[in-house]
Amino acid sequence: MKTIETGERLVANIHKKAFSPLLNSRGEDIGQSVLQLNDKVAKGVGFHAYKMAPGMTTETHVHTSDEEFFVLEGDLTDNDGTEYVAGDLVLLKAGTEHNSTTKNGCTLLVYIPTAETPI
Repeated sequence: MKTIETGERLVANIHKKAFSPLLNSRGEDIGQSVLQLNDKVAKGVGFHAYKMAPGMTTETHVHTSDEEFFVLEGDLTDNDGTEYVAGDLVLLKAGTEHNSTTKNGCTLLVYIPTAETPI
Protein backbone atom coordinates (compact mmCIF):
# COMPACT_ATOMS: atom_id res chain seq x y z
CA MET A 1 0.00 0.00 0.00
CA LYS A 2 1.28 3.45 -0.93
CA THR A 3 1.96 5.88 1.93
CA ILE A 4 -0.23 8.99 2.04
CA GLU A 5 2.19 11.78 1.20
CA THR A 6 2.34 15.29 2.68
CA GLY A 7 -0.29 17.41 0.96
CA GLU A 8 -2.47 14.44 0.02
CA ARG A 9 -4.51 14.68 3.24
CA LEU A 10 -6.13 17.81 4.68
CA VAL A 11 -7.72 17.82 8.13
CA ALA A 12 -9.59 20.63 9.90
CA ASN A 13 -11.52 20.38 13.14
CA ILE A 14 -14.77 22.41 12.94
CA HIS A 15 -14.47 23.26 16.64
CA LYS A 16 -10.91 24.61 16.34
CA LYS A 17 -10.46 25.96 12.80
CA ALA A 18 -11.69 29.43 11.86
CA PHE A 19 -14.55 29.61 9.38
CA SER A 20 -14.36 32.08 6.46
CA PRO A 21 -17.17 34.59 5.82
CA LEU A 22 -19.49 33.64 2.96
CA LEU A 23 -20.65 36.88 1.36
CA ASN A 24 -24.09 37.31 -0.20
CA SER A 25 -24.60 38.25 -3.87
CA ARG A 26 -24.12 41.95 -3.01
CA GLY A 27 -20.76 41.24 -1.35
CA GLU A 28 -22.13 41.75 2.18
CA ASP A 29 -21.24 39.70 5.25
CA ILE A 30 -24.64 38.79 6.72
CA GLY A 31 -23.54 36.12 9.20
CA GLN A 32 -22.80 33.11 7.01
CA SER A 33 -19.45 31.32 7.13
CA VAL A 34 -17.86 28.16 5.77
CA LEU A 35 -15.03 25.77 6.48
CA GLN A 36 -14.03 24.07 3.27
CA LEU A 37 -10.93 22.02 2.47
CA ASN A 38 -11.25 21.71 -1.32
CA ASP A 39 -9.95 24.93 -2.86
CA LYS A 40 -10.57 23.67 -6.40
CA VAL A 41 -14.27 24.62 -6.14
CA ALA A 42 -15.92 27.92 -5.26
CA LYS A 43 -16.50 28.74 -1.60
CA GLY A 44 -19.81 27.20 -0.50
CA VAL A 45 -19.80 24.58 -3.26
CA GLY A 46 -18.93 20.90 -2.86
CA PHE A 47 -18.61 19.49 0.66
CA HIS A 48 -18.24 21.99 3.50
CA ALA A 49 -19.26 22.95 7.02
CA TYR A 50 -21.59 25.97 7.04
CA LYS A 51 -22.55 28.25 9.93
CA MET A 52 -25.35 30.76 10.27
CA ALA A 53 -25.25 33.36 13.04
CA PRO A 54 -28.26 33.67 15.38
CA GLY A 55 -31.13 35.61 13.80
CA MET A 56 -29.69 35.32 10.27
CA THR A 57 -31.81 34.75 7.14
CA THR A 58 -30.27 33.57 3.87
CA GLU A 59 -30.93 35.25 0.54
CA THR A 60 -33.81 33.74 -1.38
CA HIS A 61 -32.24 31.41 -3.94
CA VAL A 62 -32.86 28.55 -6.34
CA HIS A 63 -30.85 25.33 -6.27
CA THR A 64 -29.16 24.54 -9.57
CA SER A 65 -28.46 21.00 -8.33
CA ASP A 66 -29.58 18.79 -5.47
CA GLU A 67 -28.36 19.99 -2.06
CA GLU A 68 -27.85 17.61 0.84
CA PHE A 69 -27.17 18.77 4.37
CA PHE A 70 -26.96 17.42 7.90
CA VAL A 71 -27.88 19.67 10.83
CA LEU A 72 -25.01 19.20 13.24
CA GLU A 73 -26.24 21.71 15.83
CA GLY A 74 -28.78 24.48 16.22
CA ASP A 75 -32.05 25.23 14.46
CA LEU A 76 -33.03 26.08 10.89
CA THR A 77 -36.45 27.00 9.46
CA ASP A 78 -37.34 27.25 5.77
CA ASN A 79 -39.64 30.00 4.48
CA ASP A 80 -42.54 27.50 4.26
CA GLY A 81 -42.28 26.84 8.03
CA THR A 82 -40.44 23.51 7.83
CA GLU A 83 -38.17 23.26 10.88
CA TYR A 84 -34.93 21.30 11.02
CA VAL A 85 -33.07 20.36 14.21
CA ALA A 86 -29.80 18.67 15.11
CA GLY A 87 -29.67 15.20 13.60
CA ASP A 88 -31.84 15.97 10.55
CA LEU A 89 -30.50 14.82 7.19
CA VAL A 90 -32.10 16.84 4.37
CA LEU A 91 -32.20 16.66 0.56
CA LEU A 92 -33.50 19.67 -1.37
CA LYS A 93 -33.95 18.89 -5.07
CA ALA A 94 -32.61 20.96 -7.95
CA GLY A 95 -35.07 23.75 -8.76
CA THR A 96 -36.07 24.27 -5.13
CA GLU A 97 -36.61 27.97 -4.31
CA HIS A 98 -36.40 29.06 -0.68
CA ASN A 99 -34.66 30.94 2.07
CA SER A 100 -33.83 29.79 5.59
CA THR A 101 -33.72 31.44 9.01
CA THR A 102 -32.12 30.45 12.29
CA LYS A 103 -33.19 31.73 15.70
CA ASN A 104 -30.21 30.52 17.71
CA GLY A 105 -27.61 29.85 15.01
CA CYS A 106 -26.71 26.55 13.40
CA THR A 107 -23.92 24.47 11.94
CA LEU A 108 -24.61 22.29 8.90
CA LEU A 109 -22.50 19.81 6.95
CA VAL A 110 -23.39 20.46 3.30
CA TYR A 111 -22.83 18.86 -0.07
CA ILE A 112 -23.93 20.86 -3.10
CA PRO A 113 -22.21 20.26 -6.46
CA THR A 114 -23.08 23.64 -8.04
CA ALA A 115 -23.63 27.15 -6.74
CA GLU A 116 -27.09 28.43 -5.83
CA THR A 117 -28.58 31.30 -7.82
CA PRO A 118 -30.01 34.29 -5.88
CA ILE A 119 -33.56 35.26 -6.93
